[in-house]
Amino acid sequence: MATELNPKNFPVLSYVLDRLPSFSAKSSSDVDRSSSSSKSDPSSSSSSSSHSIEIVTQMPHLAHPDVLASMTNAIADVAQTRSVLRTLGPRPDHETVDKARARLVEIDASLSESFEEIALSPNDIDVAEKEQKRREAVEQEKTWYNSILKLNELHQSYEKLLKEAEERLVRIYESAEKNAAAVAEEEAAEVEVNEEVVSILQQASENPLDLVDLSGRKLKILPEAFGKIQGLLVLNLYNNQLEAIPDSIAGLQNLLELDVSTNFLQILPDSIGLLSKLKILNVSCNKLTTLPDSICHCGSLVVLDASYNNLTYLPTNIGFELVKLEKLLIHLNKIRSLPTSVGEMRSLRYLDAHFNELNGLPNSFGMLINLEYLNLSSNFSDLQDLPASFGDLISLQELDLSNNQIHSLPDAFGTLVNLTKLNLDQNPLVIPPQEVVTQGVDAVKMYMGKRWVSMLEEEEKMANLKDEMDQTNTDWLTRTTSKLKTYVTEVSDYLGSNSPKDPYLDQQL
Repeated sequence: MATELNPKNFPVLSYVLDRLPSFSAKSSSDVDRSSSSSKSDPSSSSSSSSHSIEIVTQMPHLAHPDVLASMTNAIADVAQTRSVLRTLGPRPDHETVDKARARLVEIDASLSESFEEIALSPNDIDVAEKEQKRREAVEQEKTWYNSILKLNELHQSYEKLLKEAEERLVRIYESAEKNAAAVAEEEAAEVEVNEEVVSILQQASENPLDLVDLSGRKLKILPEAFGKIQGLLVLNLYNNQLEAIPDSIAGLQNLLELDVSTNFLQILPDSIGLLSKLKILNVSCNKLTTLPDSICHCGSLVVLDASYNNLTYLPTNIGFELVKLEKLLIHLNKIRSLPTSVGEMRSLRYLDAHFNELNGLPNSFGMLINLEYLNLSSNFSDLQDLPASFGDLISLQELDLSNNQIHSLPDAFGTLVNLTKLNLDQNPLVIPPQEVVTQGVDAVKMYMGKRWVSMLEEEEKMANLKDEMDQTNTDWLTRTTSKLKTYVTEVSDYLGSNSPKDPYLDQQL
């Protein structure tokens, strides 16, 4: 087996590697952790999340983007080695290595003996040729056993590399900690100057608070102590200068609404998934490139606003777990596709995904039977087709498909009986034709409805025609078979009877 990258032995290295997309626990294969166990054991992701929360609690500066970026660069050799080992395979066990060494010794001894035999009979050509072939086969065998030993040596070197990498990261963290200490003094001074922040924390220590509004205060950090405010229901941090949210936010177990929009956030803490009662989450207008998978654990979410960020995808299981979500805002991102699980959001009523890079929708999209508002505009050249299941969105009332490359609406589009607002501008539409589009939503629905009915009638007509042809063929075969049976019976009777035979018939037979 490969060296286990145990978080207990390599806590910092494990944390940093978990944040490398190409070497995350979700990768299809991993030298240190098999993907099969990750898929079969759902607790593996929660275990990783728990480790992250634990180490960041002990080493809070790890969550800082600059520190993480510095550490990522420092372990490039580890990442490269993992990639090589992933290709070469797992480490051979001790028994296999010992057998390989013993076999190589035997092979060398055998080759020495055969060399002596050839030396004693130099004129025997047959012996020399046979020995040459045997030596070639033996050399191939040696190559195999040497590769086993080489692979074992690589894994040994990898063990050493892991230890050195962990030590490097610890030194980087200690340096960052010293630098952060000086910055923290300045930030602490800023917090102290902000009498309102101090007052809130003091008040919270004496009496429970259910609402804290610190919007527009130019805050650069959020004190860890905020995670200890018991009974807090609403936390508003809109329009500040925050670069990170502390993991201690997980302590706000009763929080219902969190607004951290219009800040400088690049990541959200994994601990956000522990806010099980959270109903409204606004992380819009930040610098997020991903949403943590743990956000799927916020099963009470009704509204999620992640617009105006740099997201390229949504968590794979987001639809399976956020089943209460009614409003999803993901516009002005760089999302190329929606996960198949989005079809499981049966409570979803409002979806805004305009100004992304969507190249289509999953077939499961038609399962959103309660969806009333949908904006897919301005996906430009990426969005060219809509799934056939689109006609199943029976509750849809408003639809914006403008500024895309859609050539044809789905055949069942006319079944969207509740649709009252439709924008199809800036699309190279052929079906329906432009003259129909200009007449409005009712004309489009009527055109598509008639077209669909015609298609169904044509399909039914073809099916009936096929049935008639099948029946005609069956009748003909029945009649032909009956006549043939009659003919055979008559001939058999003729041949078996004692009546005078017809000379002509006998001649024919």
